[in-house]
Amino acid sequence: MDKNDTFQENLYRQMFLIRRFEERLLELFSEGAFFGTTHCYIGQEANAVAIINQLQKDDIIFSNHRCHGHFLTYSDKPELLYAELMGRATGLVGGRGGSQHICYENFYTNGIQGGIVAAATGMALAEKIKKTGTMATVFIGDGTLGQGVVYESLNMASLWSVPLLVVVENNRWAQSSRVENELAGSMVKRGEAFGIDSGEIDSTDAEELHAHFGPIIEKVRSQQRPHFEVIHTYRLCHHSKSDDARPKEEVEEYRKNEPLPKMRARLDGEKAATIERDVERRIEDAITWAREQPFPHLQEQGLA
Repeated sequence: MDKNDTFQENLYRQMFLIRRFEERLLELFSEGAFFGTTHCYIGQEANAVAIINQLQKDDIIFSNHRCHGHFLTYSDKPELLYAELMGRATGLVGGRGGSQHICYENFYTNGIQGGIVAAATGMALAEKIKKTGTMATVFIGDGTLGQGVVYESLNMASLWSVPLLVVVENNRWAQSSRVENELAGSMVKRGEAFGIDSGEIDSTDAEELHAHFGPIIEKVRSQQRPHFEVIHTYRLCHHSKSDDARPKEEVEEYRKNEPLPKMRARLDGEKAATIERDVERRIEDAITWAREQPFPHLQEQGLA
């Protein structure tokens, strides 16, 4: 991140970093450079930068299996994430967690979708008891709203009045199922049913989302109450490494509204090109560094 960037330039730099990180990630996966699986965030970059940039240093973030965009916005450490995905000892959790199970400072992820809401609720409650002023944010998808533990957690978050922001990134497909085929009723009313302030926004515009979430984050922090907000968005990549049941014409239609060109059009062309060159260099440097890192010893893995 360049300290000389303007607000718009900073948003574009972060979104472009996420995009190129994941595009290179998919290329390297096909070459066998990584272990496990991965779920990319392509098309949803505006959500991460709009929200996480407004959180405070000690705030807690809980992400899910589609976590790269959240992590890179929070940490600005692509090299550590690449090393983790390559199974290297210097990765975020020593090469053990892969893409779905990582922790770094106050950032956590887990592949168990509903369970992350329960964990984030408990963390928010702990901070309230300690009177730290810290809040927690948990990112879930539309498919996660089929998990019963989500509603148990919302019930307790409301009863205990915890500083928790629940962000539902509705990318309109739960793996291979359209949201209309897997979710009945209103998403927003699911939060309202527990007496939680809830709302929604349909946008891929990072600046619009930033302005929208500013008052919400301030309210969660000041009132020490949960909030439930739905972002209607769209992922432009497949669910995982290659599986994609969506009609190609649908993807192409949503591609007309993707976040990166929208932000780039607001920048000076030369500045945007400079940002892109800087990011490309950072990505390649991060890949080179990660490839040079050692694998864990068997003793460190508890296997010897």
